[in-house]
Amino acid sequence: MNSSISRQLVFWLAVPLTLLALCGALFHYVDTVAPQVLTADRELREAAAELVPRIAGDAITGFPSAPLEPALRFAIRDASQTLLAGDPSLPLETGGDAGKPVFSTVRIDRLNWRVLVLQTATPRGPLRIALATELKAENPAARIGFMSRLLWDFVQLDVTLVLIWLGIRVGLRPVRRLRDEIAQRSPLDLRPIPDNAVPSELAPLTATVNRLFVMLRTAVQSQQQFIANTAHQLRTPITGMLAQLDLLAADPAAAPIKQRLATLQEGVRQLSHASNQLLTLARADPAVNVAAKHQSLSLNALAGETVAKFFDRALLSQIDLGAELDPVEILADPSLIDDLLNNLVDNALKYTPAGGRVTVSVGLADGQPFVAVEDTGPGIPPEERQRVRQRFYRLPNSPGHGSGLGLAIVEEIAGLYAAELSIEDAANGQGTRVCVRFPAAPRA
Repeated sequence: MNSSISRQLVFWLAVPLTLLALCGALFHYVDTVAPQVLTADRELREAAAELVPRIAGDAITGFPSAPLEPALRFAIRDASQTLLAGDPSLPLETGGDAGKPVFSTVRIDRLNWRVLVLQTATPRGPLRIALATELKAENPAARIGFMSRLLWDFVQLDVTLVLIWLGIRVGLRPVRRLRDEIAQRSPLDLRPIPDNAVPSELAPLTATVNRLFVMLRTAVQSQQQFIANTAHQLRTPITGMLAQLDLLAADPAAAPIKQRLATLQEGVRQLSHASNQLLTLARADPAVNVAAKHQSLSLNALAGETVAKFFDRALLSQIDLGAELDPVEILADPSLIDDLLNNLVDNALKYTPAGGRVTVSVGLADGQPFVAVEDTGPGIPPEERQRVRQRFYRLPNSPGHGSGLGLAIVEEIAGLYAAELSIEDAANGQGTRVCVRFPAAPRA
C-alpha cells in the first residue's frame, strides 16, 4: 500500500509531542507530590537520628515501646527478623547497609506510608530499624488541578496535531496541483510543465518530468518520421511499378503472360495499399501537438464523399453501397477522418460477398456524433472483436490478402479524438456493424 507523506509527517510529529505532553504531566505530578515526600523523608531522618543513639547505647533493654511522635511508627528487629519493639505491621524485607538508610512508600491499612529502613550495630549485634510516617491524602483541589492540567495538555496536543495536519494539507497543495495537471493531460500532450509557479522543492521534480517529456517527444517524432519516410520511399517506386505493369499488360506482345501479369499487378496493389496504411499509421501516431489538427468539419459531407469514392468498386463487386447521413459537425483533422472512413468502408466491401449490402450512417446518438458502417458479411465472432483491433491481425480463413491494419488504423485515429470504437452485430443479425462515437461537443 502506498504511504502518505502527510500521514508520516503527522505521525513523526505526534510521537515526540505526545512524549513531551507526558513529560509535562509527569513534571507537574512530581512538582505537586515531591514536596510532601521530601518533608516526610526529612522527618524520618530526624526521628532516626534521635532513635539510633538510644538503641546503640543500650546493651540489652531499654528499647522504646511507644511512637516517638503521634504521626510516627517504628519497628526494631534483630538479625533473625524477630520483633524487639514497635509496630509489627511495618515491613523489613529490605534494609540498607550499616548507616545507609533506604526509603520506600508502602500501603498499610489502606493508607500510604513513607518508610525508612536502616541497619545499626549494637552490643546485641546488628539491628534493623524501620520508621514510618503517613503520607497525607492529596489535597482534592490539587488532584483536580493536576487532572485538569493533564486533560488540557492533551487537548492542546490534539488541537496542535489538527493544525499541523491542516498546515501539511495546505502546504502540499502545489504537489496536488502538479499531480492534477499531469493526470488531466492527454497521453498525446507532451508539452513541458510550466515551472514559474512551482515551489523550489518541486523544481527538480518538474525539471526531471520535463526532460522525460522531451525524450518521449523525440522518440515519438523519430518513430513517426521513420515510418513516414519508409512509406513515402515505398510509395513512389510502387506507383511507378504499377504504371509499368499496366502498360505491359496492355501490350499485345504480353498476351501469353497476361495471367501472370494480373497476379503481379494484384500483389503490387496490395503492397501499395499496405504502404499507404503505414503512412496513415504514421500520421495517426501520437504527436506532440494534436491541438493543431482540430478543426470544424462536416462528418456527413466527408462520409458522402467517401461513399462516392467507393461507389464504382461496389458496383463491380455487385454490393449495394448506401448512406444514411444526418448533418453532424465535429472537431478533427479532415485527412485523418477521411482515412478512418476509407478503412471502415474498405473493410466492409472487402468482406461482404456479392449481392450483399453496406450502409454508412452518420448522426447523433445521446448527443454524441457517430459514424457507423454496417455490412452483411460473415461477421466477427465476439471472442475475436478485441483481437481484430491489433495491428497485422486477420481473422482465420479471411478472404483476400489484407495486411490486418484497417481496424488498427481506425482505433488509432479514434483514440486521437477520445472517440470510442465498438464492434457489434448488424441489425438483422447477419454481418458486422462498426461504430465510432465521438465525444459530445461542449456547450457554448
